[in-house]
Amino acid sequence: MIRFASENDIEKIEVLLKQVCLVHHNGRPDIFKIGTKYSAHELKMILKDKQRPILVYANENGEVMGYCFCIFQQHKNNSVMTDIKTLYIDDLCVDENQRGNHIGKELYEAAVELAKDNGCYNLTLNVWSCNPSAMRFYQAQGLVPQKIGMELIL
Repeated sequence: MIRFASENDIEKIEVLLKQVCLVHHNGRPDIFKIGTKYSAHELKMILKDKQRPILVYANENGEVMGYCFCIFQQHKNNSVMTDIKTLYIDDLCVDENQRGNHIGKELYEAAVELAKDNGCYNLTLNVWSCNPSAMRFYQAQGLVPQKIGMELIL
């Protein structure tokens, strides 16, 4: 049920991207517009980039129920950072009509396996504090804060 995304999945991925954007917009309309993170053209380019795999969860009919955008990161020869390889989860979404069916957990676990299979030291992601359900989900998966972003609205 979990596989790498293909161009045939773009239409459904766009629907899910809108759902994620709406969650963020509802939580922080001062920061997030209503729209999508990536256009269809950008998605086609990402799908060709081996450093940016997209995992999808598809049902028995092949319909995409969720996705996990990943990015391999490594800071080689950086003056401060070690050169560990990281799998960064750029975005993880489960269709709002499928939440609670453990699809997110399966996508997350597939990302962990992808990271291990590719020699990564760790897996990282960012979660907005205006999305407490996502924070609870990631904490339940065993993630702990690595760094905390703070702000002062002026």
